[in-house]
Amino acid sequence: MGKSDFLTPKAIANRIKSKGLQKLRWYCQMCQKQCRDENGFKCHCMSESHQRQLLLASENPQQFMDYFSEEFRNDFLELLRRRFGTKRVHNNIVYNEYISHREHIHMNATQWETLTDFTKWLGREGLCKVDETPKGWYIQYIDRDPETIRRQLELEKKKKQDLDDEEKTAKFIEEQVRRGLEGKEQEVPTFTELSRENDEEKVTFNLSKGACSSSGATSSKSSTLGPSALKTIGSSASVKRKESSQSSTQSKEKKKKKSALDEIMEVLSLKLPALVTIEEEKKRTARTDYWLQPEIIVKIITKKLGEKYHKKKAIVKEVIDKYTAVVKMIDSGDKLKLDQTHLETVIPAPGKRILVLNGGYRGNEGTLESINEKTFSATIVIETGPLKGRRVEGIQYEDISKLA
Repeated sequence: MGKSDFLTPKAIANRIKSKGLQKLRWYCQMCQKQCRDENGFKCHCMSESHQRQLLLASENPQQFMDYFSEEFRNDFLELLRRRFGTKRVHNNIVYNEYISHREHIHMNATQWETLTDFTKWLGREGLCKVDETPKGWYIQYIDRDPETIRRQLELEKKKKQDLDDEEKTAKFIEEQVRRGLEGKEQEVPTFTELSRENDEEKVTFNLSKGACSSSGATSSKSSTLGPSALKTIGSSASVKRKESSQSSTQSKEKKKKKSALDEIMEVLSLKLPALVTIEEEKKRTARTDYWLQPEIIVKIITKKLGEKYHKKKAIVKEVIDKYTAVVKMIDSGDKLKLDQTHLETVIPAPGKRILVLNGGYRGNEGTLESINEKTFSATIVIETGPLKGRRVEGIQYEDISKLA
């Protein structure tokens, strides 16, 4: 078996070693070459290519150090922003994840000697919030991306609009209550003086709800009863019947009159359908600042990945934390992890299937019916859910995307 055979144990071991991280002292940053042992590093330092790189660096060493420092800073902050966002995290955790990549820039080639110096520099430059604790230094990324700032302003504006709608609804209800109270005639009780026109006449008390009535005679000569006394008794009985009939009619009239609470409930029952319609319209027009969904086709718009991926289409395989997606390129099959700001939706030809990504119809599948290029909108027909068969017009381009 030959010395350079591909399947020898030594060749396999060498390939396994070359894939992983090696010792930093055997790494040459100028040549970007990693040696596996001391002898290999010594041979590399004596090579002609290494001597040529040293001559180039000796002409302007500050330029090379600034270049490596800028690359290290950009890669470190990009990892901090994508992996941890604006969370407070230990600086050593971020650094360990950064150096796990084999092609990273080593710190000994930058202007910072230690990770603590680099952390303090980030705080002085205002790129991160840093604080020292007994457990070490903690950093928190400050996101100054214009897209993020615009997203935050839109969220604040939406919250303020919701509060204004709630205040308007409360004022509307108060106004209806006030109108209901104004329309009701308030009954004012009237008080009369208790007097007797005739000393011989009986005094009767009419108590409400069938209470017993008491009567007393105050005549000085009560030993004999004449015809006048019978007339008086008969007249008092007729007065009692009249008063009882009047009280019954008054109670019926009171029952017929509606209370203020009944009137308010009646007004609200008339206005509630309108309020429900407003709430449904608000839900239909509700939007979120994230739109990624699995199994949709998107287009890469960032130029940071090079011309190989710029303006290329991919399929979303997984959504992470609502704003990040793992996509698979359609042409090459490569998998990338990208933020939604680096992607845009894909509008298919009419008749193709789409997925609604934002708004009240979010998550529903449909069919693209037509496209309006002047207003950058489309007309779709919902194919799934309780709204199946509904035709929706004016859907923006960024709210729909082609299904894989």
